[in-house]
Amino acid sequence: MAINNSLSFKMRVYHRYLGFFLAGIMAVYSLSGIVLIFRDTDFLKKETKIEQVVAPNASAEALGKAIRIKNLQFEKTEGALMYFKQGIYNAETGEVAYTVKKLPLLLDKMTHLHKAKSADPLFFLNILFGLGLFFFVMSSFWMFAPGTQPFKKGLYFTIGGVILTLLLLFL
Repeated sequence: MAINNSLSFKMRVYHRYLGFFLAGIMAVYSLSGIVLIFRDTDFLKKETKIEQVVAPNASAEALGKAIRIKNLQFEKTEGALMYFKQGIYNAETGEVAYTVKKLPLLLDKMTHLHKAKSADPLFFLNILFGLGLFFFVMSSFWMFAPGTQPFKKGLYFTIGGVILTLLLLFL
């Protein structure tokens, strides 16, 4: 068997082994992406009750920061007890009891990896993964020789996919 050193052959080999290498992370991103679609619902979330002590006489904004609830607002006040959607805060003692809904640990970790920011310690892995996916896009054009029927059909599918993407972005 002759050794093929063409660019097309090399791209196919790189595409193949990078695909095998990134199979695990691609599975994580696909599953966490599906779960993130439902982040505005309680789908798969479990309710957890939390009791802790924070600074007394805190404002709604300060309490929200202390217990990590965005846009916390007090709904009613009865003496020292201040009620908000997720629980109760005692302004005199600083005791707060509230409920949060969280994904199971593994799904929570997967979605946090999916939503990584530049401040996260492993953000560079997301960049490398994104570059790997971009390589898959580009190397797919070297899978078949230009002028062949599979290549031509591939270009039609590419044009269709680009049009669908543009429609989804701008509708």
